[in-house]
Amino acid sequence: MSREDEQGPLYQCVRCGTIIKLSELELGIRCPRCRYRVLRKIRPPVVKRVLAR
Repeated sequence: MSREDEQGPLYQCVRCGTIIKLSELELGIRCPRCRYRVLRKIRPPVVKRVLAR
């Protein structure tokens, strides 16, 4: 089970760098620390293989 499955998706504030769980977000998307509205979803470093034709 991945980290995202255990605690929901994680987001990072672009301004202050705070990592926020989805359950910590109140009304709307906003950083609880600096109140900035731009958050980036943290994705696991997974390498995807694509077959070339």
